[in-house]
Amino acid sequence: MISFTSVDIPYVLKNKLKVRNWVKSILQAEGKTPGDITYIFCNDDYLGSMNETYLKHNTLTDIITFDYTEKEKYAGDIFISLERVTENAGSFKASFAEELGRVMAHGVLHLCGYKDKKADDQKVMKAKEDFYLLSFPNL
Repeated sequence: MISFTSVDIPYVLKNKLKVRNWVKSILQAEGKTPGDITYIFCNDDYLGSMNETYLKHNTLTDIITFDYTEKEKYAGDIFISLERVTENAGSFKASFAEELGRVMAHGVLHLCGYKDKKADDQKVMKAKEDFYLLSFPNL
């Protein structure tokens, strides 16, 4: 099951069914079986605290993915700072919806095993994001 919730901000994702099907389509295109995936939308303070607590990073980030995949069922919690998404959309001259789709794809691609620490890995991740973003539903 793919679900969406928010903490510390009043946000409700539009077109949940379409977005849920889009996330499933990414997993299926990658040859993965969807398990329980929860997208949690939050603010910078909430995600920053998690970044410090769990990853020992004292920086702002737009996303943190916790992978709970078991027995080939791809599952996890994907935390997204909507403040970062909003700021990044402006910086990259993208709409909020486009940047949100990119970050949502990024999180599920992490569950599929893609990394983004090295330059070559970042190129692959960006290409995958671009590809899947083409089919992101209108919000």
